[in-house]
Amino acid sequence: MKTASALIAGLSLCLTLCLPATLSAEEKAPQEKWIPLFNGKNLDGWTVKIRGYEPGVNYADTFRVKDGLLTVDYEHYNAFDEKFGHIFYKDTFSHYIIRVEYRFIGDQVKGGPGWAFRNSGIMVHGQSPESMSLDQRFPVSIEVQLLGGKPTGKRSTANLCTPGTNVVMDNKLFMPHCIDSSSKTYRGDQWVTVDVEVKGNKIIKHVIDGETVLSYTKPQLDPKDADAQKLIEQGAPIMLDKGTISLQSESHPVQFRKVELLNLAPENSGN
Repeated sequence: MKTASALIAGLSLCLTLCLPATLSAEEKAPQEKWIPLFNGKNLDGWTVKIRGYEPGVNYADTFRVKDGLLTVDYEHYNAFDEKFGHIFYKDTFSHYIIRVEYRFIGDQVKGGPGWAFRNSGIMVHGQSPESMSLDQRFPVSIEVQLLGGKPTGKRSTANLCTPGTNVVMDNKLFMPHCIDSSSKTYRGDQWVTVDVEVKGNKIIKHVIDGETVLSYTKPQLDPKDADAQKLIEQGAPIMLDKGTISLQSESHPVQFRKVELLNLAPENSGN
């Protein structure tokens, strides 16, 4: 029969041998690797496309970096004149989470439509800027609509709009252009963080503060839309499982202080 001292010695030896192995496993645990798409210094890696201009023409310095922030600015505009714009990241993605921190500032430029007050967006699964027509207002894409609250009333953010696309909600093809999320209203110039979880053609989720405020499945081209028809004629598949990411300029100044992406492995992308 072992004495108490022998048992204690054996336990101590076990702890000594086992503890380093446990720490080593923890040290080797995979870490999330977020990729900064915006470097806080310049627009390297991004291409501007503004309605009426070729890709790469940054009319009136609409997109610029001010104080380390990616800024949509209308200082050099006399009037908006439907110059809807987007700034596209250079790569396409399929399974990922994109995180954006944004805020609206200042006043809407003269001539901006009423619905575009404190309005911007994150476009995912989009077409390339080079494939857009000169006067095309929005890329064919899935839009995560970013809205700022008005002085009174409810106005959600991280809504869904579908320029040239459709999605499936509640097992039915959703064909209206926009639908509101369940988010609260964010007023003033406060910073808001939105995560968009994109899993190929399976599911897209809009998330704020860890809460899913909207989700849908099977993003796809709308064969009835003229811009989408052009892509289909060029051989684009109806079902969207990858595409560009872009940010909008829709007549109200907006700033982005973080635009980062976490790649997700397709094999781990089940609903």
